[in-house]
Amino acid sequence: MTIIKICGLSTPDTLAAALDSGADMVGLVFFPKSPRCVDLDTARFLADQARGRAAIVALTVDADDALIEDIVAATRPDLLQLHGHETAARVAAIKARFRRPVMKAVGIASAADVAAARDLAATLLAQADGEDRILLDAKPPKDAALPGGNGLPFDRNLVVGLDLALPFMVSGGLDPASVAEAIRLVTPWGVDVSSGVERAPGVKDPARIEAFIKAARAACDDGGDARGKVA
Repeated sequence: MTIIKICGLSTPDTLAAALDSGADMVGLVFFPKSPRCVDLDTARFLADQARGRAAIVALTVDADDALIEDIVAATRPDLLQLHGHETAARVAAIKARFRRPVMKAVGIASAADVAAARDLAATLLAQADGEDRILLDAKPPKDAALPGGNGLPFDRNLVVGLDLALPFMVSGGLDPASVAEAIRLVTPWGVDVSSGVERAPGVKDPARIEAFIKAARAACDDGGDARGKVA
């Protein structure tokens, strides 16, 4: 079964929509420039709502240890998503300190970026126990304020048949109308959506969340990938 992650959730109602529709992972964003950013008190409440029903993912961008420590204390996440310029050494240091698996985002715009993702996956696997993940996202424009969540796709043909040392998710420009094709074409371990299920930047739409998850599940039933599930 392809893992489905709904990222950038910020209210109890939209989180409930994701959980009730069967999301496997829910993402909380801790990046002040993002319209999806939540404070620690809100995040604590949402994490308690989600716990036991979906894996909790805490997204940071080049965060220092103090911020990550506060996030881990507030939300007790199952996974730390690193969406900045974190090096493999920084990823290893975060894992060693916070005892959480990570999902490292890699921006994709060319074959060279895919090669970089392959090298990173191999390095992370060698450093740890194989619990880490890679997220393949569209590389943001040079003038973009956000490293992700921009609603931009990348050329999926770049990653058709891709075999990384670690399981990978695909993001970037996905929405209820496009997720099935992405699953069938790429057969990723998982898919990740944020802006594609919003009615405005940072404002999730419960109906779009439900439609996205239904479309992804239907693609799996029609022969999409089945690479296992995070406990």
